[in-house]
Amino acid sequence: MSEDTQNAYRVLSLRVDDNLRAQLEVLAQLNDRSVTEECRIALEQWITTSKTDPNILARAEQVKAEIERDAATKRNAIAAVLGATASSTTSAAATSKPAARQAKQA
Repeated sequence: MSEDTQNAYRVLSLRVDDNLRAQLEVLAQLNDRSVTEECRIALEQWITTSKTDPNILARAEQVKAEIERDAATKRNAIAAVLGATASSTTSAAATSKPAARQAKQA
């Protein structure tokens, strides 16, 4: 099975000016590939290069730290809500049981 059939592809729409499109079409023709394949190859190369760019790596660490801070805030908020719900449920249950017992005894 070829790599193309193993990977599921998603459509990416890209707007370029006429000059860039013409150059892309010429390169595709010279390389005996489609314009789509030329774009995919270029994007793959750009991503590979970006993965070793010190500025990108530094920014990625900043974004990762922001995500972790946001996640911690949300975890704490959920714990506070669940804690309040659990304690209010417990006190509501404790309050309703004696009332039910008193009703039975009456």
